[in-house]
Amino acid sequence: MAMWIQAQQLQGDALHQMQALYGQHFPIEVRHYLAQWIESQPWDSVDLDNPGEEAKAKRLLDNLVAELQKKAQVQGGEDGFLLKIKLGHLASQFKSTYDRCPFELVRCIKHILQSEQRLVQEATNASSGIGGQAMDTLSQRHQQINQAFEELRLATQETENELRKLQHSQEYFIIQYQENLRIQAQLSSLSSVPPAERTQREAALQSKRATVEAWLAREASTLQKYRLDLADQHQKTLGLLRKQQTLILDEELIQWKRRQQLAGNGGPHEGGLDVLQSWCEKLADLIWQNRQQIRRCEHLTQQLPLPGSIEELLTKLNADITDIISALVTSTFIIEKQPPQVLKTQTKFAATVRLLVGGKLNVHMNPPQVKAVIVSEQQAKALLKNESTHSESSGEILNNNCVMEYHQATGTLSAHFRNMSLKRIKRSDRRGAESVTEEKFTILFESQFSIGGNELVFHVKTLSLPVVVIVHGSQDNNATATVLWDNAFAEPGRVPFLVPDKVLWTQLCEALDMKYKAEMHSGRGLTEDNLVFLAQKAFSNSSNNPEDYRNMTISWAQFNRENLPGRNFTFWQWFDGVVELMKKHLKPHWNDGAILGFVNKQQAQDMLMSKPNGTFLLRFSDSEIGGITIAWVAENPNKQGERLVWNLLPYTTKDFSIRSLADRISDLNHLLFLYPDRAKDEVFAKYYTPPLCMSKPVDGYVKPQIKQVVPEFTTPNPEPCAGVVFMDQTASSSGSHSNNFGVYSSISDNMLDPDGDFDLEDTMDVARHVEELLRRPMANQWSSQQS
Repeated sequence: MAMWIQAQQLQGDALHQMQALYGQHFPIEVRHYLAQWIESQPWDSVDLDNPGEEAKAKRLLDNLVAELQKKAQVQGGEDGFLLKIKLGHLASQFKSTYDRCPFELVRCIKHILQSEQRLVQEATNASSGIGGQAMDTLSQRHQQINQAFEELRLATQETENELRKLQHSQEYFIIQYQENLRIQAQLSSLSSVPPAERTQREAALQSKRATVEAWLAREASTLQKYRLDLADQHQKTLGLLRKQQTLILDEELIQWKRRQQLAGNGGPHEGGLDVLQSWCEKLADLIWQNRQQIRRCEHLTQQLPLPGSIEELLTKLNADITDIISALVTSTFIIEKQPPQVLKTQTKFAATVRLLVGGKLNVHMNPPQVKAVIVSEQQAKALLKNESTHSESSGEILNNNCVMEYHQATGTLSAHFRNMSLKRIKRSDRRGAESVTEEKFTILFESQFSIGGNELVFHVKTLSLPVVVIVHGSQDNNATATVLWDNAFAEPGRVPFLVPDKVLWTQLCEALDMKYKAEMHSGRGLTEDNLVFLAQKAFSNSSNNPEDYRNMTISWAQFNRENLPGRNFTFWQWFDGVVELMKKHLKPHWNDGAILGFVNKQQAQDMLMSKPNGTFLLRFSDSEIGGITIAWVAENPNKQGERLVWNLLPYTTKDFSIRSLADRISDLNHLLFLYPDRAKDEVFAKYYTPPLCMSKPVDGYVKPQIKQVVPEFTTPNPEPCAGVVFMDQTASSSGSHSNNFGVYSSISDNMLDPDGDFDLEDTMDVARHVEELLRRPMANQWSSQQS
């Protein structure tokens, strides 16, 4: 499938050449929907010039038709109806077209695959980008794995052929051995024969016995050599199997798990398991075939014992092959869908566990049950050392048992936990300054099943990614910090759940950028200037040179245990507050490039002072978690010819739940240009709320509207004040009277000044007053005014 993924990325003439490979003889839909299957088949092993290979080509044709029919059957719903008909028709078309000439199908597919590979290789060579190199590396690695499987298939087929020869030779040996015993019995019975006849017959039998025994001696030596040679071949095959299994389990599967962990920080999705399952199933099939061959060799040895060390050698081979399949089974019991890493008690959560080789080894014939328990970090360590007590846990999970289900269409064996809930948690003693949101747990999934008719019994276990348990939403922020640090800096094969206490600043930058882009659902991440701003905040450093931070390290304590200087929050709490504000209310504006955000007060002033009056920018508040402020340049009303940069009181998510950022900017007429020189309506007009028109009253009321203002700077006070105007037009449903009522709430002068120092409580008083007016029936307000 890797080749088809690359082929779809071809452009220009290469894309047209690729498309020209397909037609009625081989529709492109077949290539697309059976991409993985097509690329995994041994087309190159068919010798098109050898008529004896026609049966092999016929099997490939029949399998292709069966795959198309299978694909058609799993299509469902309105969108899948036409595809189901199309694929079914193609299956019939292939059967009728190539049934009498299966070589033509093989020739066609070989040509297509070779041409695609050439086109992709040419495009890769022409590209100097990292992405092209990465894709080429991926293709080479997959090609290496597929070539190794072909080598293993041939080796297994060869040992199977040799085993059959050995079996036939041994059967003939036994027949001759029985013949020798019969001759000996005849010699023993000669005592009752007359002497003259006895001499004649005894000489003939002795000669025949000598011939048979000589043959048996030679053949016994040959059989022993056959057995040793076959054991040596099996030894080599086991070496290849180990190498292939290491490549798939210790590299490909570990990389998939790493991608899964990084996806918890917002990294790219880890990708499907279809390719990995296909590889693991091939491994299981080959391992099982070789194990059965070794057991047959043992049976032949027991059936006909011969002098030598073959029995000990076969016993070791059997033990080795059993270890290999045990490692495969236990390693492929994995968590396809992780439980949430920040887990709140009394809240439903889900997870999915999958056994990649379950279908191939027929585990689904007697579907096993999977149990989930929550364990502490110390208990997880004991589990890996096989020191734990069975079913030891650190809490109680409801609905924690699930039977694995087999999906025939996809060949997957999975357990879907849909309604688990953590009822209670038992915390361990904390160390030093560690808080409850730094304590890590994990969900242990375990099951037991047998394969080969109870021949081998497995008790499999797998641990989820670290889980931080919280009991209140206020703990989510710090719990997320623990999870982000663990996901970003955990190393494969670690002791649960050790992570470095310090990391390079550049490493943390990658994690923060990944998280930020994911939350914004955008390719616009953190720029180098943004990261310098964050470094200045994290290290209390004023340098603007990114090189000054490149080799610096940041500790966990600096990240989310120690407060920033002069603040009552940590670096992470400030950053997470920005992320929460942006993703809830300001995501479109960030993606439009309208928010600079990561700019301090002095930088904002330097940037704006060179711009015309009315130029403004949006920056994140340094003093307020999840706050964003508007800074703009304007004349000083109290000093002719002097200009100042003003900073509006930071907005938070509560403010934007009342009125959006775009509408607030629209309200402020003195804001003219978004830095550097874009007219504000050009940027924000598409987000403005349409003005309300007088509409028919509902239950005697017309919907009110709220508007933000910053009054003209005409007061004797040198520091201007800001305000919010609430206009409510109310009409009585009975028509008895109507009135207009206006309220102006002034924000005290310490809430808006050139230095940007504000009093949050005063602002919230205004907001609460406005919200109260919004909720109060107009008639009651009028009555209170009259009284």
